[in-house]
Amino acid sequence: METEPAILALAALAQSTRLDVFRLLVRHEPEGLPAGEIAVALAVPQNTMSAHLAVLSRAGLVTARRTGRSIVYRTDLSRFQAVMAFLVNDCCDGRPEICAPLIESISPCCPPKRRRKANVRSHV
Repeated sequence: METEPAILALAALAQSTRLDVFRLLVRHEPEGLPAGEIAVALAVPQNTMSAHLAVLSRAGLVTARRTGRSIVYRTDLSRFQAVMAFLVNDCCDGRPEICAPLIESISPCCPPKRRRKANVRSHV
């Protein structure tokens, strides 16, 4: 990621309502939420919410799709991942032992699920 897109994304999140919107949408992945539900959940007038969603959309942090009469918004987690990677790309001058706590702190919520092995009994 280049500097300008990172600045655009960080600037979009540097406002309390937009940060709240982004965090709300992260909690509702992968389904997303209609714009009206976002506005109600955060007690923000719909026209104001539309402006905030437009800023987040221009920054590439949310995507929108029309479903009937509603517009459903979702976070673009790959874009957010790119922003995070941009911020820590040169972390600790290549010394992973220093960066490990940082990496661990941003990944505790979603550890990879282990596949259960089928309980197969051997008939000998």
